[in-house]
Amino acid sequence: MPCDSLPELRALDACSDGLRIPPDVTVPLTPRVRALLDLPLLRRLARISQLGLVALVYPGAVHSRLEHSLGVYRLALEFLARLRHDPRFAATVSEADAAAFVVAALVHDVGHWAYCHPLEDMALPELPRHESFVRRLLAAPDTAAVLEGDWDLDPGRVAALIEGSAVDPAGRLLHSLLSGPIDVDKMDYLSRDSLHAGVPYGRHFDQERLLASLCVDASGTALAITDKGRTAAELMVFARYVMFSEVYWHHAVRAATAMLQRAVWIVRPKLVAEDIRQCDDHAFADWLLAATHGTSAAELAAGLFGPVRRLVKRVATFDALHQPAVHRALAGRSYATTVAIGARLADLLSARTGLTVAPHTLLLDAPPAEREIEFRLDVRERPRAGQTGPIWRPLADLSPVVRSLAHEQFDHLVKRARIFAPADMAATLAALPDLDRLVLDACQGVDASGNRSGSPG
Repeated sequence: MPCDSLPELRALDACSDGLRIPPDVTVPLTPRVRALLDLPLLRRLARISQLGLVALVYPGAVHSRLEHSLGVYRLALEFLARLRHDPRFAATVSEADAAAFVVAALVHDVGHWAYCHPLEDMALPELPRHESFVRRLLAAPDTAAVLEGDWDLDPGRVAALIEGSAVDPAGRLLHSLLSGPIDVDKMDYLSRDSLHAGVPYGRHFDQERLLASLCVDASGTALAITDKGRTAAELMVFARYVMFSEVYWHHAVRAATAMLQRAVWIVRPKLVAEDIRQCDDHAFADWLLAATHGTSAAELAAGLFGPVRRLVKRVATFDALHQPAVHRALAGRSYATTVAIGARLADLLSARTGLTVAPHTLLLDAPPAEREIEFRLDVRERPRAGQTGPIWRPLADLSPVVRSLAHEQFDHLVKRARIFAPADMAATLAALPDLDRLVLDACQGVDASGNRSGSPG
């Protein structure tokens, strides 16, 4: 079989030479993997935290993107070890394709910069998405020399697997292993983030069972599972749901995220994408503290990266079940529109309470429109009496648990909209009996482009 000749797969089987990473696993190394790990673009990931602002709430969550990348690389080998026994996979994926997949798993995060995801959620034209940098980074002379010389790979092929731009059957299939409902990235970060955060939620799915059930879907271009892995897949969906609810979107993490986004918004004329892209955690914190000095964002930046941790406090939380009108009015808005709504609401609250509610201190955190745990995965069922060949069904059709978690539970209860304010006024604002009405009034005074109309009533 084509995959059998991969040195990395043989090293996985031998368990002889490698790096140790949590939780008590050995990442197999070969000379050509070592050559990649010595490159600056991967060494830089050692200085970028995987979870960023989450560490302000979960102090142990300071693991690096390099650690995560090593875990993803090891899981890629585990996927290949299972799928090499699938005749349709073996017929589609060549040894060169498998090598490109192994490299793509190891370097998939090289486009990330510090605090990348909360800044990308703002959709600022000044900051392209991190995936847009991958192709250029892999084509750089030092990296291309390793890929072409040590791996006999075209850097563009590796980039295409990461971006999802490959159109051939092998490329589409391998991309689904990197970015899909069940993929090497999610399977690693759920368990690793859970471990370092000190919570059990992301580790309670049967990874071994899930790996054993991997197969190729009916089209031959995407990953699927056999019916033996259905329960394990449901548990993975639940793990993602709880990790978002309790860790990634914890209310204090969202408070810190709102502060970071507003500080960057205020100083966005100073943004230079190429400079930000090269920042590790410390360089970004230094840049933001310097850029915000003397501006209204200085206190926000200092609360995140200064000597004293000082986060804004919750004023109100709105979900789609209990406050559907307010949630609907805030959810899915552009960042510019959210800022404009916050400014109008600050005016309304100042008039209502007699406090001076400055627009830059009243922070609205609205959930994105995209579903975070959408789970489109086919399940191969065994044929029943009188049927020939396998039967394919979407997991969501077989599992009310998946349907509920990905839609009703997540969209209605986890993706909350929140209002934050400084600690000295948050309790007063939270006690207002007509706060819901004031929020709706503020929303009605702002159009889809974030322009305010009229004056607050």
